[in-house]
Amino acid sequence: MRWGSRLWLWAAAAVVVVNGFFPTVWILLTSFKPEAELTRIPITWWPENFTLQNYVQALTGAPIGRYFLNSLIVATGATALCVFVSALAAYALARLRIPHKTLIFSLLVGVSMFPTVTLLLPLFEMVLALGLRNTYIALILPHAALSIPVATLVLVSFFQGIPKDLEAAAMVDGCTRLGALWRVVVPLSAPGVFTASILAFVNSWDEFLLALTLMPSQAMRTLPVGIQFLQGEYTFPWPLISAALVIALVPVALVIAVFQERVVGGLTQGGVKG
Repeated sequence: MRWGSRLWLWAAAAVVVVNGFFPTVWILLTSFKPEAELTRIPITWWPENFTLQNYVQALTGAPIGRYFLNSLIVATGATALCVFVSALAAYALARLRIPHKTLIFSLLVGVSMFPTVTLLLPLFEMVLALGLRNTYIALILPHAALSIPVATLVLVSFFQGIPKDLEAAAMVDGCTRLGALWRVVVPLSAPGVFTASILAFVNSWDEFLLALTLMPSQAMRTLPVGIQFLQGEYTFPWPLISAALVIALVPVALVIAVFQERVVGGLTQGGVKG
């Protein structure tokens, strides 16, 4: 490859990296600035008057801790339910003789592309009719349902790579088909399970529209909704909101970091066993 082509590739990669990381870095730096410094002209890129007051105010002046707990409960519950149902559905599609599998895969892809706003009214009516508004179940069920199609497609590809002889050996030793799924197929498909978990957790953690509509009580707000209400009628406290955004980003970053390590480890183990 010529130097000119390599230069263009490096330039394109640099643009992608800057575009992806600059907003996050800017929010992090803004969270350590006082309000007066943020509105100063010319702009100061690095905080000159470094302060943690924005974090103190975010944690004490607003119930960020409560919002954090709500998001954690909803995202964890939705992820567990999504992976459980997706594993069953993926196993059926990968192993059982089901007619019209191509149609089912097409429906899964189509459903995964539905915008949330089109489902808002029927979901709201169902939640209201069941008396689940302002409960964790009101968000856990829809969040899991929205992530199940993609998670199922991810797991199907991993389950199809597991030799059927391993399941047959487990059933000979006394396992049922479901026992073989949970004791053999799922552990050997650890990279796929963690990938599906990442997708489900992040989608639930970041979801805003359903959380705003189905959990209007202040005590039940999730982090994205709670951060939205930090702004006033005539003011927009960017440093305070930036600190709250950093607090909201930490769990997602930790989950992705931990899961990525396990995904790589699972792929390596799978390669050695194969």
